[in-house]
Amino acid sequence: MPKVKNIEKLKHPNSRKTISLTKKILKTEKKNNNKLGTHIKLNLVGEKIMWFKDRLPENCLVLSKEQILELIETYLARFDEELEQIALKNSVGKRKNRQHASREDIINITKKREREEFDTCGLEMPDFMDPQQMEVLRSWNGELRFLQNFKLKRIAKKHLHI
Repeated sequence: MPKVKNIEKLKHPNSRKTISLTKKILKTEKKNNNKLGTHIKLNLVGEKIMWFKDRLPENCLVLSKEQILELIETYLARFDEELEQIALKNSVGKRKNRQHASREDIINITKKREREEFDTCGLEMPDFMDPQQMEVLRSWNGELRFLQNFKLKRIAKKHLHI
């Protein structure tokens, strides 16, 4: 029989080379997971800022506290229509299980968390009382790489009621 030259020998599972190889693999996996988490967070913040940008009043340099409070209340109630649709679908017919239950649960959890955040420490959003930040917000085209240009500020309910 001819000799095969390029046979790679199996390494012992406890050898130094195997251990170092597994460490490298775990390190790259962890790095990729962290990147994915960062991208998800950036995407969520970008969606939130885009929502506010789309609902800003025209020809307004800065917003008053009343306008900011109204805008935030609208933001917190953005899922109400979808919840009504789900409730309507569930009321029609005599089903034993809920239709769209997971979506309804996610919406309720999100609403509760955001409401609690607004009532206590505040929602993180651009500073609508700063003319420079308003200009940055109006000129933003939705690209996530420009999110670093925003100075995000936590705005709580207690800050808006005087």
